[in-house]
Amino acid sequence: MENLDLCCAKFGRKLSAIDGVDEELLQDSLSVLEEQGLYAFFLYLKAHGKEPGKKVMDECYKFFIDNPVMGQKFQVSTNNVFDAVLELGQSINDLIFARELLIQSLIYARYHSKAKGRSVSKT
Repeated sequence: MENLDLCCAKFGRKLSAIDGVDEELLQDSLSVLEEQGLYAFFLYLKAHGKEPGKKVMDECYKFFIDNPVMGQKFQVSTNNVFDAVLELGQSINDLIFARELLIQSLIYARYHSKAKGRSVSKT
């Protein structure tokens, strides 16, 4: 049995270490995820239009594919993250589970970012 909270903590640390990822991007992404859902979260990161947003999007997608628990649920017929989320949405339980894992990971990432002393930038 795998400790999913520990997986989220490790993944959060990985997200906070990505070049250009700051507390503002993490907080904004977390807000979109909590308020609008998983599909909107990935769409926000893509629309963010900057390299850090794309890197976070790619890492989150890899997190689902590589995570033993989520990997079983994220067995999709496409490499497109948006199609994958739509397929995952066939099961509301899987969709909520994925959302909760990302919320926890982004919270940890935000704390890691704070601990490193990266302040919120207004760029």
